[in-house]
Amino acid sequence: MISAAAAGGVALIELGMALTPGPNMIHLASRAITQGRRAGLVSLGGTAVGFVCYLVAAAAGLSALFAAVPLAYTIVKLAGAAYLAYLAWDMLKPGGRSPFAPAGDLPPVSDARLFSMGLLTNLLNPKIALLYAALLPQFMEPRSGPAWAQLLQLGAVQIVVGLAVNALIMLSAARVSGFLATRPRVMAAQRFTAGGLLGVFALRTALSRGPVSA
Repeated sequence: MISAAAAGGVALIELGMALTPGPNMIHLASRAITQGRRAGLVSLGGTAVGFVCYLVAAAAGLSALFAAVPLAYTIVKLAGAAYLAYLAWDMLKPGGRSPFAPAGDLPPVSDARLFSMGLLTNLLNPKIALLYAALLPQFMEPRSGPAWAQLLQLGAVQIVVGLAVNALIMLSAARVSGFLATRPRVMAAQRFTAGGLLGVFALRTALSRGPVSA
């Protein structure tokens, strides 16, 4: 059983990461506002499955794999950077749309696609990959039981906090639809700000060094 200090440390780290603008936040807010809260919840379901995939991979030795095969880490890093760059361009290009566009501004997307997009966005989120590969192992203690069991418990704490924060962001984002609908300049400023942030994330991810040793 993990200690309260370890659980609290993971919860604080995840809280800080979840509140930092990134792919999950932008994607969920976009879906909630363009298609409503139900679409946001379906997308959040895909995000949740993405968390579980990383948790299972971590318990199976993801951090050990990255340490033994640096190329694997490089592939994950570059794939994440490329996806972030794509999201940035999609907002910054001429005619690009804000992720916080009012509901009805985009054509409807099926539940299956909403779910898969939420899953893919999370799986290619470099913040989550590094969280599971490099940060969670630092809260493991020899006296707390098998490594895989500790990772499962620490990951469960991260998932609960991450989903709670993302759900609050998604539900709050849905309420600003009417506000943005009457303020096109605010909408444009938000679009360029969000796209610029994603571009910075893409560059920083591509230039980042190898994972921290556990």
